[in-house]
Amino acid sequence: MSSKSFFSFKYGGSKKASIPKTAPPVQPSPVVFQPNADEMRRVFDKFDKNKDGKISKEEYVSAVDILGSKTAKTEVSKAFEAIDTDGDGFVDFNEFMAAQGGVKAGDIKSAFKVFDLDGNGKITAEELVQVLRQLGERCSLEACRKMVRGADADGDGMIDVDEFVGLMTRTMKSA
Repeated sequence: MSSKSFFSFKYGGSKKASIPKTAPPVQPSPVVFQPNADEMRRVFDKFDKNKDGKISKEEYVSAVDILGSKTAKTEVSKAFEAIDTDGDGFVDFNEFMAAQGGVKAGDIKSAFKVFDLDGNGKITAEELVQVLRQLGERCSLEACRKMVRGADADGDGMIDVDEFVGLMTRTMKSA
C-alpha cells in the first residue's frame, strides 16, 4: 500500500504541506428533472408522424425544425445518430427515453424562448396557440387562455419563465 496520503495525492504535497489558501471553486450542479414516461410517450408520438413506433431521421429533422432550432442539419444528423444506439436508422421509444437522461432547468428555460415569440419574457395565450399549431396541435385560443390562467401564478395574464419552469416540472421528479 502506498505511503502517500489523500492530502498529498489531492494537493501534490506532503503531510507537512500547508492547505491552499483558497479552495478551488465549487460549481453548483444544475437542477435536473427526470421526465415522466407517459409525457415522454406523447412527445415521442408527436415526432413519430407516420405512427410506426419509431422515429426516422426525416421525422427527427422535421421536429427539430418545427421547434425553431437554428441547429445546422449536420449537427441534427449527428444528434440523431447518437440517439440511434442500435444503428438501425430509427429511434425507438427506449432509445428516445435513454437519450433524455433528465431535463436541466436551463433546457426548460431555452424551451420557454420557443413559446415567447416576441421575446418580451412572457408567453401570451396568442403566442401559445400559434406555437401549438406549428407543432400540429389543435388548440383554440380559449383553451390556451385557460392553460395560461392555470400556470399564471402572479395573475398578470401571461406566463413568465419561472411559471413556465414550474408548469413544465410539475410531474417530474428532481434528480
